[in-house]
Amino acid sequence: MSCVQTIQDYAFRSVGFGERLLPREDYTLCEHFTLIGSGMIWNIYFGLVAILFGFFAATGLAMAKNSRSDRLRKPAEFFIYVFRGSPLFIQMFFAYAVFLSIKQSVPGFSLLTSAWLGAAIVLFLNTTAYSAEIFYGALQSIPKGDLEAADAYGITGWTRFKRIVWPSMMRLAWPAYTNEAIFLFHATALVFFSGFPVWQQRGDALYYASYFADKTFNPFVPYPILAFYFILLTLVVITIFGRIGKHLNRHLPQAMVRRPSFMRTLFR
Repeated sequence: MSCVQTIQDYAFRSVGFGERLLPREDYTLCEHFTLIGSGMIWNIYFGLVAILFGFFAATGLAMAKNSRSDRLRKPAEFFIYVFRGSPLFIQMFFAYAVFLSIKQSVPGFSLLTSAWLGAAIVLFLNTTAYSAEIFYGALQSIPKGDLEAADAYGITGWTRFKRIVWPSMMRLAWPAYTNEAIFLFHATALVFFSGFPVWQQRGDALYYASYFADKTFNPFVPYPILAFYFILLTLVVITIFGRIGKHLNRHLPQAMVRRPSFMRTLFR
């Protein structure tokens, strides 16, 4: 089988399109790259869903933790403490057990035990907690002069948050939030090794890498390929978040914007 045919058969296998059976013998390098790359579709999906929904939830949670009201602050502090204080691997196992109990009691909630929904919820909750703590720290670091200037001009309520508080919070939190996004995409490799089962051998990148390592008894081919794909994904995340960070600081003189070198950004 040519490499082109392999790509046609296995490029989208992880999402149900293409050859149903996995290769059984004579595993080629092209099959390694194609199947592991196919599994990366799931890793990207989990990361994107968690980040897109977790960003807004984390913003609200950070504001709740910063509130003077105990009814808002205490639940926010408890949520953040629980999800930051427990390993993600354990959260996956515990969530699957809870979702399975709900599924048995209420048949309409059967989708919760599917990785595409159940695991995405766990990753969403986890990144929400970590991101909320980052945003809360940024809230505490907003210069008092900015807030006093807003009060002097009579800017209050939603306008104050939208024009003063939120932009300042984002500028201060963005470097740390970029790291959280990178860690989140790496954490997606835990999904099919924690509790959520693989359906019809349609797993993520780590699932296919482990499959080849088990069959060939040689982990030094599939796992470096897996690392290569995650490095590429990390470069994409750094590039996108770097452009967003540049946009957030567009009003500042360029001499005031610290620009770390490429290698420093990659390995920080």
